[in-house]
Amino acid sequence: MKVILLENVRKLGSIGEIIDVKRGFARNFLISQKKALFASKENIKEVEKIKSELSKRDQDKKNEAKNIDEKIRNKKYTIKKLSTENKELYGSVKPTEISKMLKSEDNVEINPSMVQPTKEIKSLGEYTVILNLHSEIQSKITIIVETKEET
Repeated sequence: MKVILLENVRKLGSIGEIIDVKRGFARNFLISQKKALFASKENIKEVEKIKSELSKRDQDKKNEAKNIDEKIRNKKYTIKKLSTENKELYGSVKPTEISKMLKSEDNVEINPSMVQPTKEIKSLGEYTVILNLHSEIQSKITIIVETKEET
């Protein structure tokens, strides 16, 4: 299925590009997230008209991502979770939890879908987490999981 990209998408293409992707990926992700439009003649003409506006909007998102990156790059965050005696967690640390923690500690709004742990966080220790802030900007933070004392 041919679609026109409305924003830069990592490993796919840039604004205004017409690309061929699988129908499910186009419908369920690109079009539903407003990252692309179906490539009809009318849509192609429409995108050509608003390409500069889309580029400007993308540049604004990129600048915002740079600011967030400077604020949190290589920072260490501590999460306290209940754990067993052999250092296993009762529940893993999910991207949603990391996103909420960033919001409360540094007042940084990050969508949980942008949070990408390098491996599942299921036990105590240090973990590297990659944040995909923009198609061109990635940031790394360290999550330290400590045991939460039961009261």
